[in-house]
Amino acid sequence: RKQQKGHERRKSYLFLLLLESGKSHGETCLIEWNDFFSISHCSEKANLAVSLSTATNEVLAHASFSDHPTEELVDQACWKNLLQNHANGLKFTPMNTLFLHLFVAQPGFSIGGAKEIMRTVFNAVVELEYICLLTPYREAALEKIFEPVMPVKEEVQYSAYVCQRHNYCPRLRIRSARVEDHDDLMHIFAEQITPLVESHGPYFLSELIEAQDEENHAAVCESEGAVVGFVSVSGHMDLKLFNKWFELEEFEGLRKTNPAHQEEKPEEPQSLGEETNVTDAQQSDEAKEPVEVSFKRHIHYDVPQDRDFCVISVPKLTPEFPLLQSFIRVAPRDTSTCSQELYLCHRILEVRVAVSSDIPAVQSLTESLGQRESISEDLDLFLQARKDQDGTALQAFVAQVDGRVVGLIIIRDEEDIEFIRANFDVERFMYFSHHQREEHGRLCHFFLNPIFQHHTKYIFREVLRLAHKSCLYFLLHPPHYSHKVGKSQFSPVKKRPHLHSLAAVLNFMVPVSPRRQIIYPLEELGINAPSQQITKHQALFALYHTNRKLTMEPKVTINARIVVVGASDMGLALLEALTFCPHLRFNNLTLISTHGLPDRCSDDNMRFLATSHCYNDQDQARLSLRSWISVVTGKMKAIDREAKHVELMENGKVKYDYLILCTGLQYQMPSLTSTDAITQKTNSLNPNQPRHRHTRPVPSNLFTLSDQHDCSHVHQWLMDNFVDLTGDAVLYGNTIDVFTCVETLMCLGVSGRRIHVVHPPEDNPTSCFPNGSVEHAVKQALEKEEVHVHHDCLLTQINDGRHTDPVTSVTFTTDTQTLQLECAVFFSFSHKTVDYDAFKAINDACLVFDGRLVIDSSFHTNDPSIYAAGPLTKYSRRYHADQWSDSCFNCKEVGQSLASVVLPLCDPTLERPAGPPSDHDHLIPTYNQAKIQGGRLPGGYNYLHVTKPTAIGNKIVAQKGRDIVTGRTETGNYFHLHLSSHDVVESITCLSQNTLPVSDLLCLYRKHQLLLNHLCSRYDEGLVHDMYSYFRENWCLALYHDRFADFEQEVQQIMDSGENGSVSIQEALQKIVDDKAESDQSMSLSEVFQKSEAYSALRKSVLDYLKYNRYHLTMYARPGLL
Repeated sequence: RKQQKGHERRKSYLFLLLLESGKSHGETCLIEWNDFFSISHCSEKANLAVSLSTATNEVLAHASFSDHPTEELVDQACWKNLLQNHANGLKFTPMNTLFLHLFVAQPGFSIGGAKEIMRTVFNAVVELEYICLLTPYREAALEKIFEPVMPVKEEVQYSAYVCQRHNYCPRLRIRSARVEDHDDLMHIFAEQITPLVESHGPYFLSELIEAQDEENHAAVCESEGAVVGFVSVSGHMDLKLFNKWFELEEFEGLRKTNPAHQEEKPEEPQSLGEETNVTDAQQSDEAKEPVEVSFKRHIHYDVPQDRDFCVISVPKLTPEFPLLQSFIRVAPRDTSTCSQELYLCHRILEVRVAVSSDIPAVQSLTESLGQRESISEDLDLFLQARKDQDGTALQAFVAQVDGRVVGLIIIRDEEDIEFIRANFDVERFMYFSHHQREEHGRLCHFFLNPIFQHHTKYIFREVLRLAHKSCLYFLLHPPHYSHKVGKSQFSPVKKRPHLHSLAAVLNFMVPVSPRRQIIYPLEELGINAPSQQITKHQALFALYHTNRKLTMEPKVTINARIVVVGASDMGLALLEALTFCPHLRFNNLTLISTHGLPDRCSDDNMRFLATSHCYNDQDQARLSLRSWISVVTGKMKAIDREAKHVELMENGKVKYDYLILCTGLQYQMPSLTSTDAITQKTNSLNPNQPRHRHTRPVPSNLFTLSDQHDCSHVHQWLMDNFVDLTGDAVLYGNTIDVFTCVETLMCLGVSGRRIHVVHPPEDNPTSCFPNGSVEHAVKQALEKEEVHVHHDCLLTQINDGRHTDPVTSVTFTTDTQTLQLECAVFFSFSHKTVDYDAFKAINDACLVFDGRLVIDSSFHTNDPSIYAAGPLTKYSRRYHADQWSDSCFNCKEVGQSLASVVLPLCDPTLERPAGPPSDHDHLIPTYNQAKIQGGRLPGGYNYLHVTKPTAIGNKIVAQKGRDIVTGRTETGNYFHLHLSSHDVVESITCLSQNTLPVSDLLCLYRKHQLLLNHLCSRYDEGLVHDMYSYFRENWCLALYHDRFADFEQEVQQIMDSGENGSVSIQEALQKIVDDKAESDQSMSLSEVFQKSEAYSALRKSVLDYLKYNRYHLTMYARPGLL
């Protein structure tokens, strides 16, 4: 649609070679481009759609392939029996066969385009042997591409054609390797030869070829007489070492078990797997079969068949090659020091509908599972009634190998598809309108023998075909929400697959990003509110998805070890960006964090700290990052750059290929000044006295809070040791966290009289509240609650200098006198800096540290394998930008920018940088998103401050533009907007006694006041009395939609394009200037624009936006509605 926008509609005809429901016998069909819904529907529902285009992206031909014939001829679940009516001795199976449903081409490109597409499909799908075509007509043109298949029975009412792999990808010759192949093979190994020679000797290849026997095989692959590949297969492995390094228990340690005696056989050759080394050369003839496909066939059919496994070990940084798509990765043990990844392959399986006779096999298969009763219950429901207890249709399938059941899959119809579509971005992977409601299914149970888990994608494909589904979803609930949902359809207890199979499910599905939701004023909207299917509250879950197309799209496996230190907002944003790349599978993402991943739910009584609103509990539950990363709970002790590992305080080691430091800043234990400070004279107080690291044991009632784990711990301690007892709380510091902590203490029931807030002196006194009205409201609230506030006090002693536990008194010095306070609990918010252990690890590793860790504009440190971001860092002095750092910007945006730097290092679809950027301009990156701060303040206020990025140390000065203020802090409805000189929202400050719709309010940032329903003119006319109510009106809800930013970009393209006779803004302005120069009368910009083609294009774009998102924006009228 976007490509056609602004272009004059023209007739364009495509040559239709085949559409299986053909119009007439033997005729060539012409299709007009503007009547292509059926073709787009066919391509959307296909398993594989391929287009042939020129270098200028002009489409020459297109074909769609499915795993079943057209349903007008046969039910898609029963085509295997139908093809048995044809001869030729070909064995068609769901794994090796696809069906051509559609082919279209430009005139003159039909035959050549079809052959090129066929060759491409066979190369892309390594298991594919046949492309079939079933049609009720005889097409002479098809015989140039397909071979007719003669029917066995004369009563067959259709014609069958087949296109075989060897016709388009001739098979390469495989033969045993000979010593005289040595020189040719050395050219194939190329740069890989050096490490092999170092580890195996200069003549290892000759020795490997000469050593062939029954247990060792070596073969070469030839193309037109030239050696293009080499494979070595051995039946000897060090199983003890493999079992030490890898988790092979699920594979019975790669040993066979004697069924009669249930004893392990000794490590004989027939009980071992096969270890394979593969290398290949670039093929000169692209029409030939890929080397990996030839070797895979050789390994499966030509080596001894008494083996159960094929094993491959590859270096971690080796890019994935096609052969590995047929293997399953074995997880390394936590203690493994192996630099290789291990892959296994087993035999081929098939999928069919479950029957009653499968019950004993399924019971045996699930005997050790905790969910066996739930699985057995649902299987019985399927076999008896084909329905769940709530009446929803159930379907069950089994996977089998040689007649033995090795897996079970149970799905149900997806009844909450409206909720899923509205809350998750599933339309990133499909066109929703092409899929019927009954074609959506939910995965309830999935268990598969780990040996066969690399076939999971094929199993999904078969389940979709046999179940007549096009989409499949899996809902993953966080563990800590299981007790809230009981046995509902969202119950993770009942519907979560077995843990081992869960890994297979997630690996072969794609994670779906959650969508930001509009906070609707449901009472005001009334009947205009969205459906309850969309707005209802449900148990939180992360969503995974697959469809027919995705089952044919391989993921690129990334084995590079990426280690992130610090669970800060930037670190989480980086991990989110990496894990939500649908075409990548990261096997070695590791997070090192002092308290693990912050994904545990918390209540309002634990909100001791202010928030950046980047991630909350709901976000964590819907992202389910824990499913994709290994979490190491610990603290970084040292970095060994040469050995490339991080040492932990607990003496553990984590190896890395790329290390990302995102530790941020933490509040430190208070550093006491010299006791001589007490005796200093008036006005001699120095807040910048040297700070000394606290080295003694921390008293049990002295707290520094850095994350949610600390807050949860403090909450429990307060409830046990402080809230219901006597004694005072002392809070020391000048940050906003002091005030959020005060409010939380009072919410716990602590009287204001028991709270002392002590502010240390500062060189440049600035409030933590940029808005003076907010600061005044907080001061009044503290006075009202009788909280004791002390200013310009420097901490000098704890417990009168005695190092005892707990803290019972604290002493401060001021400009006039000494202040001593009794203390039952002490909170330190005075000094936020780099953690000492992190600093020592960085400094000892010889990473440049200049008050902060020094980075360049692309997050590089002075080590090319180590990156860093966040408040931990600063820009190199060559940028002359000491006033700017990552702490000035939105944490999530910086994390996403860091991900854009890391991804090219791993993603083969992106161009890998040759080295660190030259950075000649010495310019720091620019960021656009707002800096956000919020929390609960004394007085029961909910606070939100949103502003543009500001340099460090900038004093608050009068800003250009204008301020719009409604409400008062005293009445708890204060709302302040600052507009720039261009009438764009630059800052938002809210202070309210009511819960703030934060996600909606954040959407106002950088919006022009005209877009806010002419806010300035309405405000000046006295029509806007309460901006909270104003921004809850129906007109503005479209601004809060998560796709409004995309709509704005589309409008911008229309305004700037000037295509198809329309007038761009620049051209309109020039026209006005020219007209004014020629005559005194000139048209306004509005008049010029309304007479242009862009005006109608803009109207259409607005209506399309409202129409496409109508399930969210039901409150807007559409043409024809009234």
